[in-house]
Amino acid sequence: MRAIEPFVFATAQYESGDWDSAPMLPANVIDSIARYTSLPVRPQGVTVPLSSEAVFAYPLLFLTGHLPVRFTTREADVLRKYLVRGGLLFVDDHNHDVDGAFHKTVREEIRRVAGPLAPLPNTHELYRSFFVFENGPPTTSHEMNGWGDNLVHEQLDAVLRNGRISVLYSSKDYSSEWSFHPDNKRFLSVDNTKFAVNLVVYALTR
Repeated sequence: MRAIEPFVFATAQYESGDWDSAPMLPANVIDSIARYTSLPVRPQGVTVPLSSEAVFAYPLLFLTGHLPVRFTTREADVLRKYLVRGGLLFVDDHNHDVDGAFHKTVREEIRRVAGPLAPLPNTHELYRSFFVFENGPPTTSHEMNGWGDNLVHEQLDAVLRNGRISVLYSSKDYSSEWSFHPDNKRFLSVDNTKFAVNLVVYALTR
């Protein structure tokens, strides 16, 4: 029997903007996968240029930033192929600001590559793929502190392909919420990275 390949957390590197704005996030998500599941997981994440077909090796790609995003022709072509092959792109606005440059430009780029985003129902199976989130995506502390658009975003947006999430878009700023050293989880009454486990499990099993 062939051994199951370890999951590798992959961050998408793109030419425009600040793709590396959440440097602690990969380690935190990796810790959560190891802590809560029996999935084999590589202890270090990887950075993958969006212009490289190396992205095809990773079932989940994480993309974030604060600044305007404009994919090159090559990046758009590779991302389009990645999504057609069944990959899942998770995009999180590090500004959580619907009037911000990242939000406006990256949504335009997603539409160009994958089609329009639409609200994902809070009853979607993503919210039950491992942990159960009865009310949909968990709220972040950054939504509550009056910085950014001062809104609590009740839903995430998605592009579906053949009934499966192809692109998931968040204005909730999980990039800030999850970008801390995993050792500090002991100070939290509720581990705020648990939703990341659902994302990984969904990407691997759906």
